[in-house]
Amino acid sequence: MDWKLSDDRPIWLQLSEQLARRIVAGQYPPGGKLPSVRELAADAGVNPNTMQRALSQLESDALAIANRTAGRTVTEDQEVIAQVRHRMARQVIQDFLSAIEELGYTRADAMTLLQQEEESSYE
Repeated sequence: MDWKLSDDRPIWLQLSEQLARRIVAGQYPPGGKLPSVRELAADAGVNPNTMQRALSQLESDALAIANRTAGRTVTEDQEVIAQVRHRMARQVIQDFLSAIEELGYTRADAMTLLQQEEESSYE
């Protein structure tokens, strides 16, 4: 997997967000087993303690469930996954609108640009 990490925010938080994205996108299906802390840490190139903190955040967000003997699994609660997906989508939209407004466009202009982009993708 490709991990995108930057220095502007805590690494564990970035890892947690990326794992959450993978869960809501279905890369880790509901009820599916998550890779171990050590596997994920090695894959991301981070300390296992950092990955442990990221996974603990997933548990706090109710996206993962820790089982002492079986490791962690993704929640089977589709409503929780849908709520997180919706929250993430709203954040992407808010970030987009903020960026487009910084360029001097209005929200109406943003909608027009999105429509034009959508139409041009069908050509």
